[in-house]
Amino acid sequence: MQNRLLTDYLDRISALDSALCIKVNRTSHYRMVRWMFRLISRLGDGMFWYAIMLGVVLTHGEAGVLPSLHMIAVGLFGTLLYKWLKGKTLRPRPYEVHQDIWLAGKPLDKFSFPSGHTLHAVAFTFVALSYYPELSLLLIPFATLVAISRVVLGLHYPSDVLAGAAIGALVASSSFLLM
Repeated sequence: MQNRLLTDYLDRISALDSALCIKVNRTSHYRMVRWMFRLISRLGDGMFWYAIMLGVVLTHGEAGVLPSLHMIAVGLFGTLLYKWLKGKTLRPRPYEVHQDIWLAGKPLDKFSFPSGHTLHAVAFTFVALSYYPELSLLLIPFATLVAISRVVLGLHYPSDVLAGAAIGALVASSSFLLM
């Protein structure tokens, strides 16, 4: 009986996840929305974060080296972790499962869970803001848009994005225990 209740609950969560994914992905049918989220996603591939690290070093000199190295270390660990998780979960991307989902961006790898873009956006934001809270008006909206872009472009389910955000926060928070 308990297994049946759990199965029913998980099925409802999965159906809600898929329905929300389809609804959000429909916004990509608008050219400007698609263009904007492709750009944000592309910047979230790393260019934006590399620019932030370079900007920190250029504006803060030697004092900006440690925060940049901290971001690099968190990014490397995050990459290893999400690639390992994707290899274990093997969750297909939404556009491969649902005909209603339109692929509007380029996947960087085969699997969906968790969102590596979101993991990195949240982790980098956590680390950068711990050193430079004045960047919050730039980094929080950007990280949020990166997360949204993954669903809009049909590359991830909302649950992939939420998991990526949680893992990114955990990785970044844990990194301070080692510093």
